[in-house]
Amino acid sequence: MDLQLKDKVIIVTGGARGIGKGIAQALAREGAIPVIVSRTAAHNLDTVKEIEQSGGKAGHLEADLTNPDACAPAIKAVIEKFGRINGLVNNAGANDGVGLQSGNYEKFMASLHKNLVHYYLMAQAVLPELIKSNGSILNISSKTADTGQGGTSAYAAANGGRNALTREWAVELLPHNIRVNAIVVAECWTPLYEQWISTINNPEEKLAAIKNNIPLGKRMTTVEEIADMAVFLLSPLSSHTTGQLIYVDGGYVHLDRSL
Repeated sequence: MDLQLKDKVIIVTGGARGIGKGIAQALAREGAIPVIVSRTAAHNLDTVKEIEQSGGKAGHLEADLTNPDACAPAIKAVIEKFGRINGLVNNAGANDGVGLQSGNYEKFMASLHKNLVHYYLMAQAVLPELIKSNGSILNISSKTADTGQGGTSAYAAANGGRNALTREWAVELLPHNIRVNAIVVAECWTPLYEQWISTINNPEEKLAAIKNNIPLGKRMTTVEEIADMAVFLLSPLSSHTTGQLIYVDGGYVHLDRSL
């Protein structure tokens, strides 16, 4: 199936590792040009090299998006290099465990900058280009906004904000024919997830228990499954889909986990 993404320039924040990397690779396979915006140049270069070795095209930019002053210059640099932007994937961030009892004002605000504020700033900066190209925005979100998790107030709040902004932007950008959607991730196997599970006592037992609570297949979601949905939502083939929170989670959030 041709997703009509050839030569479309799409920014992927946090696109050097994990879910972002999977999305960048999937975009490149469809002929798009993912531009990875991430704060670690070495990881950016590794992912770009992998994409190019597979016959795709990609760009990259080193930027620390937790710094509000870095967002608009990042967009400007992409425009200067590629001349256009057709889409934005807001993905960068991490569950940093800033809880109600364990956190404080400074940690809470830092987490919001890490996980939410740059979603807004990147979208605002890229908007003139998306208006020109009738592009689209995809926000990557987490089930923590729906289910809670415990000990992660800031991350849960950020994801509630991501979901709300998805719906709000979809409404505001209707006159420009810009579609805005989100993918809500639950239990997806990434390097960060693997790192987290390794810190728990009896990690294999814990992982087995988590998988047992995922209704469809009793297994973790793969990065590739998230990426495939992302590419579809960014493509013209989803031309009448906007304001949607798409749960790629094997039924984890909405189905009875005792199934």
